[in-house]
Amino acid sequence: MIELSPDRIAASCAATIVAGDTEARSATDFPERAVIDSREVRPGDLFFGLRGAQADGGEFAASAIEAGAWGVVVESVKARSLEPVARSARVLGTRDPLGALQGLARAWSQELRGKHCRVVAITGSTGKTSTKDILVALLGSALEGHARGNRENFNTEIGLPLTVLEAPASTRALVLEMAMRGMGQIGELARIAVPAVGVITNIGPVHLELVGTIEHVAEAKAELIAELPSKAACVVPAAEEALHPHLRSDVRVITFASCHGEGSDPLGLVAATANASAAVRALSVEPTDVGLRAHIVAGGESAEFEFNFRQAHNLTNALAAIGVVHALGVPLADVAPGAGRVSFSGLRGEEVETPRGVLVINDCYNANPTSMRAALDHLVLRARQRGSPRTVAIVGDMKELGEGSASYHRELGEHAARLGVDVLVAVGEQRGAYGQGFADERRLHEASDAQQAARLAGELVEPGDVVLVKASRSVGLERVVDALDSAGAL
Repeated sequence: MIELSPDRIAASCAATIVAGDTEARSATDFPERAVIDSREVRPGDLFFGLRGAQADGGEFAASAIEAGAWGVVVESVKARSLEPVARSARVLGTRDPLGALQGLARAWSQELRGKHCRVVAITGSTGKTSTKDILVALLGSALEGHARGNRENFNTEIGLPLTVLEAPASTRALVLEMAMRGMGQIGELARIAVPAVGVITNIGPVHLELVGTIEHVAEAKAELIAELPSKAACVVPAAEEALHPHLRSDVRVITFASCHGEGSDPLGLVAATANASAAVRALSVEPTDVGLRAHIVAGGESAEFEFNFRQAHNLTNALAAIGVVHALGVPLADVAPGAGRVSFSGLRGEEVETPRGVLVINDCYNANPTSMRAALDHLVLRARQRGSPRTVAIVGDMKELGEGSASYHRELGEHAARLGVDVLVAVGEQRGAYGQGFADERRLHEASDAQQAARLAGELVEPGDVVLVKASRSVGLERVVDALDSAGAL
């Protein structure tokens, strides 16, 4: 429930109430939530009629009113035409409905902070969603479930405000992932959220088609640091030199170590982080039946965490999350029980065991050179842990890499060859570049699209294999996972 009065809502939206009561009718006369799809409106919702590429949401405001909306926010011209059908709903007219949504989210974030909610913002080239998922699990343990984060991909200029407005007044920690599609967007989102802690997971070759260089990627991500209030905290990778010029003397800096390697058991490299120049690091780590057990230090505090995931790169994400815990002053012992309750968002490294004993690592939500390298490392490690006879990597295009796209794909093919991946299925426009890097025609197969890749997978994958499926979301490799998971696929 968005516990703001009608006049406060109107002011936050830079809107005028043209129909309906300007004052609350009762002590609970507040909108339940903000909605932008009229088909999802329930009684008590506040509908925002946003103008999109295909349609003007304001045209569906009358349907929202019929569904029992508490109110609707539409362009001023449209608002006047809704007066005859307003019934008991408030009709708010504004110049910019998207700006109104963001303004209301900014006001509600301020209200939550006044109720002692701590807002955390997370961005980075890779790992931001997983870091968010880990942090919500850890803080949820300490805060009796009163920690919330974005749903799925609600991390844009529309999704983030909706996430803020979903948070009830009882929320004690609000963890907001922030996506970037160009310069200025992270800054815009940070101004809505006003976080107490900002996290940058890493800087890597993503969105190069939009911003041009790694330095510009760092600059875009560092907009989060620039927008932090004085005396806030930022959590950054200790080894990320590209962020050093963007750090601020009036913002507390907490660094975390990274756990990664090339071609060897990533867990065997964690010892190197024990002596890393970082405030948060893993002193030891070992596999368990369900995941990883790690002894982690943050500042002068340490605790043992038993995570329910196996990926070494997610241990790095966990160190970033624990950096936030440390920044917030929450004792590590209070959050440690949440390590076994991490629930990752869909299509991000989830494991599927098929009826024929094939382990499929479904990581097809997105891909870039950094995350693809980590996923290939994990594929080989996971097969080694299971004693599996073969590894199969079904990998597709990584989008938005600009002019160097072919070289990035070729380097990943080379990495797969160095790791000893047994079968590589390259999918999409860059399949030839993957193949050039892999350079073994006996173990290489190419597919023009996800549909052809699904057919190939059915022919190539054998019982006992461990299979990685990964590409940028637009490639649609979930079709391959569906094919392997069906009883008749193998």
